[in-house]
This record gives sequence, structure tokens and C-alpha cells, in this order.
Amino acid sequence: MKSRLLVSLLVVVAAGTPGTSAVLAQQAPTATIAPTPNLVVSGIPAIPASVAADVRRYTESRSATFAAWHPLRREILISTRFGNTPQLHVVTAPLGARRQITFFDEPVSVAAWQPRDARYFIFQRDVGGNEFAQLYRHDVADGRVTLLTDGGRSMNGGVRFSHGGDRIAFTSTRRNGSDGDVYVMDPTDSSESRLVLEVSGGAGWAVQAWSPDDARLLVSQYLSVNQSNLYAVDVASGRSEPLTEQGEDSVFYGNATFTRDGRGIFLTTDRG
Repeated sequence: MKSRLLVSLLVVVAAGTPGTSAVLAQQAPTATIAPTPNLVVSGIPAIPASVAADVRRYTESRSATFAAWHPLRREILISTRFGNTPQLHVVTAPLGARRQITFFDEPVSVAAWQPRDARYFIFQRDVGGNEFAQLYRHDVADGRVTLLTDGGRSMNGGVRFSHGGDRIAFTSTRRNGSDGDVYVMDPTDSSESRLVLEVSGGAGWAVQAWSPDDARLLVSQYLSVNQSNLYAVDVASGRSEPLTEQGEDSVFYGNATFTRDGRGIFLTTDRG
């Protein structure tokens, strides 16, 4: 009797298996990625939704960029995104935890520490995504943020601290909205911002370095990926001296800085 019952159950299960599988297959179709309405898809097989799930861990990965070394302590500023936009964070040890120190709707990725006592750092950001970058001072003691530039429709950037730490040189288009003139400013008193070099030819100008005595600036003019010029600029008078031959064809100079005695320049170039 038991043998007959067991055989009957096996027959029922075996008989029901194909139908059950068919029903399950109908109830659980493979999910696919639906093309957006603006795409015309022809001859392309359906893409399983599992593919998107598999690559999501790569497309949604988080990156970080180096921003600045602390001048006195073994720590760095980095820019990384934990919210909607990248912000500045402090990292105090290798593989250490990061601590966020800027909190804006706009991204912040460029910063420079005051080199003497690190009481503050300078960073740049725009407002509302308008792409007119402004310079700000972030005071370490209380976290207060102060706007240093005009706050209008000008591009400001390329901050270089003097060796004494009491001045910054930077470029700004505030004069006419297009040319990146060179300015010098005391970051603790932005009213002391002074035009040092008035330029022409667009925003391709950049401050490369201060001389060791903080009396001159090394300024570059970017013309193309194949050509640039270098100038020495007297901070007090604004007088500029070309350091490269202006008529040279297709020579690029970059990453320039003064030698320790201020009598020479180290640079990279594709000349020769």
C-alpha cells in the first residue's frame, strides 16, 4: 500500500512539473532596459537590466583629487563628493578618515594654504553654476568664509602665495570680462587688491611663481598647446620683461619656477 502511494505521488509530481515551470516562466520574464523615447532602436537585441546593475558599482564609484599640502602638518586637502557636489576634506594620515570642511551647493576643488602659519586657505567656486569663479578665504579658527574678489561676472583663479605668506597673486577678468590680468592682494584685506599686469589676448595668462625675494612674478601666456611665452613681472612697478623669444614658432614652456637664488628659471619645454 505504501509503495503504491509513493509511486502515485511521484507520477503526479512528474506530471505537474512541466506545466508548473511554464507558468513560472510566464510570470517572471527577464527584465530589460527600455530605450528612452528620443532613441530609435533597430536591430539591437534587448539588454538585460542585470547588466546595468552589474556596472553600477563602477559608474557610481567615488573619486578624490588632491588639492593642497598643509604647510605645517602631515595632512592634505582633497576634493571628493559625498553629496551632490565635490567639496574640500581634510585627511590627516595615510588611509585615514576624511573630514569635510566646505559645504556648498557648488563644487569646490581648488585650494591653497597660507604657507606660514596656515591660519586660512584660499579656495575658488562659482555661484549657482554660473562658471564665474570667485576667490574666498576660509578661516580655520572659526570656519568663517570671506569673499575676496568682486563677486560679479569675472573669472578669478590661479592663486599663488608669496613666500612671505602675506600676499597672493592671481588672474582676473574683472577689468573687461575677457582678459586675464594679473593682480596682487593681501588676503586678510581684499580692499588692497592691486592690478599689476594689464594683458590682452584673452584669459590664457597664469602666474607660475614668485621670486625668492617676492619682488617679481613669473607669468606665462598660453597661446596654444604648441606655443606659450614667459615673462618676469616686477611686482612694484608692473614692468614686464619677456623671457622667451616672441617670434618663435611652436615652442611651449610650462611648469616654470625660479631657482633658489632667483637668478635662473627651471621649466619644462618641447623646444629642440
